[in-house]
Amino acid sequence: MAGHNTAVNSNDVLETPVLDVEAHSLLQSISEEGGYAYVSMSTRAADGDIRAAEAAREVAWEQLHSGPWHSVLPVWRDAYSMACLHVAKFHYANGEFKEALRVLDMGLIMGGMVLRKDLESAVGKATERANAILRVSEESVNGSANAKLVTTQNAINLIETLQILPKNSLSCKHVGKRSSLSLEGFMRDYFLPGSPVLLTDSMTHWPAITKWNDLNYLKKVAGYRTVPVEVGKNYLCNDWKQEMLTFSEFLERIQSNSCDDDHIQELRNDIVTPDYCFAGGTEMKSVNAWFGPAGTVTPLHHDPHHNILAQVVGKKYVRLYPASFSEELYPHTESMHKNSSQVDLDNIDVSEFPKIQDLEFVDCILEEGQMLYIPPKWWHYVRSLTTSLSVSFWWAAPTSPASPTSSF
Repeated sequence: MAGHNTAVNSNDVLETPVLDVEAHSLLQSISEEGGYAYVSMSTRAADGDIRAAEAAREVAWEQLHSGPWHSVLPVWRDAYSMACLHVAKFHYANGEFKEALRVLDMGLIMGGMVLRKDLESAVGKATERANAILRVSEESVNGSANAKLVTTQNAINLIETLQILPKNSLSCKHVGKRSSLSLEGFMRDYFLPGSPVLLTDSMTHWPAITKWNDLNYLKKVAGYRTVPVEVGKNYLCNDWKQEMLTFSEFLERIQSNSCDDDHIQELRNDIVTPDYCFAGGTEMKSVNAWFGPAGTVTPLHHDPHHNILAQVVGKKYVRLYPASFSEELYPHTESMHKNSSQVDLDNIDVSEFPKIQDLEFVDCILEEGQMLYIPPKWWHYVRSLTTSLSVSFWWAAPTSPASPTSSF
């Protein structure tokens, strides 16, 4: 549904103040990298040629896929953002707000940082117009007035849950649990020693706690947005891939259990960055919402930053091993996956990985309204026990220990 029989105000356009200032220098940088064809098409696009805008976007897209992602020159990511803005302007001017959003989202997902403010501003404006025209039909709303992601019928049975979890789950040490922990106590007892902790009573003021279990709310707020969706068992498997879907399409797949996991950033106003993330001179790295059906697994791996995993809807099982056990967890040798273990905890081959058998770990079931602090370099495995919506906060703190080695 790209076009609409609606009056379009000729003065209602997507403004791009950053692009207006940076266009000349960006095009010069692209020329210096041999992008003469792109520069020609982009110049015509700026003068109102939609075909040239689409062609410029295609040229930039090919450059983004010319080799490994880390080898792509940053200027081509900015070139892709520029082309997306040009294309989106045409769709917006024609009243094609849903299509404009799709293009802008691709610019945010695949593009560079120079034009990000323009993309985000344009997304906000296009979303307002799309929501005014492309509403969920009255029949859909009335037919699912009480549509919930997770209900009391989704309560887990512990005996059945243990049968699907890795061997010895919930039989050893549990992650320590603290209620209403002060920032000072968090720093003293967990942040500085480098130890995980389960934090309760720290999310009660989040609007997300009451809103994110409502399917109609999620469709209204983010239904038209394009998001990357992970398909396959997990990122270490050959069948793993990413697809681009609108969030409404993803919700439909979730309800049919036909996809895995997705990260969305369109619900930012419903969450609050925990005070704990300001420990140690904070530099926030990323905030992502993760959404997936029961059975979604994140394999055993570690991350370089401090991490608070906040559970908003549903339940997850989490197992953690300290950084000091890295050798016994058999990390992959290739650079792309060196932070991931070769051990499949759901099907451990003890003949190939004998050292893991006697390793101590801590684990927990992360319930709605709880946060789990995972220190840098701690290995963790995560499985969704129900449909799940959670938020991860990654931050760096220069004053924190470089390599926490606490053993519980």
